[in-house]
Amino acid sequence: MDRLSNTVRPYAWGSTTAIPALLGVAPTGEPQAEMWMGAHPGAPSRITRAEASAEQPLTEVIAADPARELGAAAVEKFGPRLPFLLKLLAAGAPLSLQVHPNLDQAGAGYADEERRSVPIDAPHRTYKDTNHKPELICALTPFEGLCGFRRPLEAAEAMEGLGVDSLKPYADLLRAQPEEAALREVLTAILTADPDEMAETVTAAAAAAERLGGDYAPYARIAHHFPGDAGVIAAMLLNYVRLQPGEALYLGAGVPHAYLDGLGVEIMANSDNVLRCGLTPKHIDVPELLRVVRFEATDPGVLRPEASPSGEELYETPVDEFRLSRFDLSPGAVPADLTAATPQILLCTAGAPKAGDLALAPGESVFVPAGERVHASGAGTLFRATVVA
Repeated sequence: MDRLSNTVRPYAWGSTTAIPALLGVAPTGEPQAEMWMGAHPGAPSRITRAEASAEQPLTEVIAADPARELGAAAVEKFGPRLPFLLKLLAAGAPLSLQVHPNLDQAGAGYADEERRSVPIDAPHRTYKDTNHKPELICALTPFEGLCGFRRPLEAAEAMEGLGVDSLKPYADLLRAQPEEAALREVLTAILTADPDEMAETVTAAAAAAERLGGDYAPYARIAHHFPGDAGVIAAMLLNYVRLQPGEALYLGAGVPHAYLDGLGVEIMANSDNVLRCGLTPKHIDVPELLRVVRFEATDPGVLRPEASPSGEELYETPVDEFRLSRFDLSPGAVPADLTAATPQILLCTAGAPKAGDLALAPGESVFVPAGERVHASGAGTLFRATVVA
C-alpha cells in the first residue's frame, strides 16, 4: 500500500477555498479546481516504494509490472493501465456545458482525426483517445449541476417565463415538435445563431433571470460568469439538480451536463474525450456534438448509496471501469476488510481513519495494489475506488 502524492489542477473555474478547507491548509488565493488521484498521464499520482530512492509516477510503477499492481483479471479486461481517474472536484464557477461519446463514437472519431493528421494537442482536436468517459460525481457539500434534457414543454415554459421576445421562436419549436426533434432543432438553432444576436438574447435573458430570481437564479449566475454565451440559453434545456452531501449523479455517454458549484468526489473512465456545447472559450464542434448527443428527456436520477452488511455503501453504476463506494467508520468498530483482487484507491474525506497502518487526514489517499490485504479502521469517512473485473 502506497501513500499518494497528488497534483491539484488550477483551472479557472475552480474554487479558491474548498480544497484548501478540506486539506486544512491556507488558501493561496488561486483557483484549485481538481485534485487527481490515479495514473492519468497528464498528472499521475506519485508514490515512494521502499525499494526506490525517490518518488515515482504511478504510471511508471504500473507499467513496470501491470499484473502485480492491477491484477490479472483487470489487465485482461482493461489492458495494462488503471482504467479510472479519481478526483476531488471543487467548482467555484460553472464548468463547460459538455457531453462525452460512447466507445464506438470515440473509436471512430479518434481514427478519423488521426487519418486527417489533426495534431493530438491541437485546440480544435476533439478525440484525444479511443475511450468513453462515463462519470460519477458524489457531493461532499451542497452541489449544483445540470444533467440531461428536461421535457421540452418544461423548457418552453421556462423560456417564456423570462418574457424575452427573441426566445419565443425556441419556445415555439419546443412546443411544436416531437421530443427528439424539438430538442435537436432548438439546440442546433442556439449553437448556430448569429453570435451578436445571441449575445443580445443572453443579456436580456440574464437581466430577466436576475430580476425574477427563484428557479431562474442559476441562469443569472451562469450568465454572470459567461456573459453573451449561447450556453446560457442551452442550459435552460437541461435539468437543474442540487445534490446534498452523500448524493451522486451518474453521467453516461451522450448526456449533456455541467457542474456549477460545490465540492465533490468524482470518478471517471480514464479518457480526455469531451465535446462542448458552451460556457467555454474552447473549441465547439457543433456537427460532431449533434451527432453524439442523446436527444431525449431524462430524469437526472440522483443516486444514494446502497448499504451492505459489511458497512460498505456502494454507488451503483452500469460500467466496469470504476466502482465507487464509501465507508463511514466508527471508533471501536470491527475493522472493515477491504482486500480485493483489483487495484484500489482509498480517499479520506473526513475524520482520521486508518488504511492498514497508514493514518489518513482529509484529502489524503493511498493506492492499494491488487490482492494486497488492507483493513480500514478508526473514525472518519473513506471513499473506495476500484474496478469490476
